[in-house]
Amino acid sequence: QVQLVESGGGLVQAGGSLRLSCSASGSSCSTDAIGWYRQVPGKQRELVAAITSGGTTNYGDSVKGRFTVSRDNARSTMYLQAKSLKPDDTGVYYCAAGSTRWAIFNGEYECWGQGTKVTVSS
Repeated sequence: QVQLVESGGGLVQAGGSLRLSCSASGSSCSTDAIGWYRQVPGKQRELVAAITSGGTTNYGDSVKGRFTVSRDNARSTMYLQAKSLKPDDTGVYYCAAGSTRWAIFNGEYECWGQGTKVTVSS
């Protein structure tokens, strides 16, 4: 079973930046596609950003131009650089891994992490 561990969350002021990391270990779940999602209570989990092993990316509309997703395949780690943070960016951020590259568009991931909380204060 692949284990995904997120880190880097915390409290930040509006306008600030954070870098989230997602480290993958294990071999039973492919990381051809890796995605970041966020969720707030009472709302559906929403796509933040995703990236394939070949570097194709997909971003949620609310973060385009502010967030950047990247991955280091040699380190089995994915990053989410978040800039110009807004209070609406508050939520629990999850990383997910999947075996098909289309997962960056259809959200069909097999493995999920436990999440890291991000709070943006106004």
